[in-house]
Amino acid sequence: MDIVISREGRVGIIELDRPPSNFFDLALIRDIADALESFDRDDRLRASVLAARGKVFCAGANFTQGPSSGPNIYDEALRIFSVRKPIVAAVQGPAIGGGLGLAMAADFRMTCPEARFSANFVRIGFHPGFGLTVTLPEAAGAAQAALMLYTGRRFTGEDAVRMGLAQQLVPLDEVRAAALALAAEIAECAPLGLAATRATMRRGLAERVAAAMAHERTEQMALRDTEDFREGVQASAERRAANFAGR
Repeated sequence: MDIVISREGRVGIIELDRPPSNFFDLALIRDIADALESFDRDDRLRASVLAARGKVFCAGANFTQGPSSGPNIYDEALRIFSVRKPIVAAVQGPAIGGGLGLAMAADFRMTCPEARFSANFVRIGFHPGFGLTVTLPEAAGAAQAALMLYTGRRFTGEDAVRMGLAQQLVPLDEVRAAALALAAEIAECAPLGLAATRATMRRGLAERVAAAMAHERTEQMALRDTEDFREGVQASAERRAANFAGR
């Protein structure tokens, strides 16, 4: 298993541990969902922290090694959006592509100046996924989300807080502690009231994300067979500008 599970007081902690880039695949997303659902079943826990070890939060799926995520990854990802207890993400480094989608599945994000937030899908000839076509507009507004999705531009931690993607900017070595502090503050509240309030605040989110993921999956499967996608992945691996042909 490439996650480390622990607890601190009433907070459950999940840490990605797949260095150096913390790329995900179907198994990793399933493990995260399993852990979050186990936290839901544990009455001692009232909130969760999703963090990562190393310099990268999550660089998404590793397309250079083939379609490792598989089309069913969204079925597992949707489970993350469906858990009952609040999640605080500690984004201490790049959250790229699907890795940004994973971070946006949380209720809150703590981050630092060194972090980078990028929905880089169009940069590799692909379509956004992981529900980002829902979560980005809801957090940052339609125009800012479109800017992220149309350009694949990388935004700093400062940008992320300004745009509403993250809630607090702290020094790099304090990101995990800041996430734990917020989760612990949440966990101090009455559990029934907290659960009811979160359910109201996120009412319909899982359903909207499910509909978006179904469309995202269809578009991704179509684009996966294009020359542009193959060129985009190769150019990314070779760290050069892609030469897209529109086919």
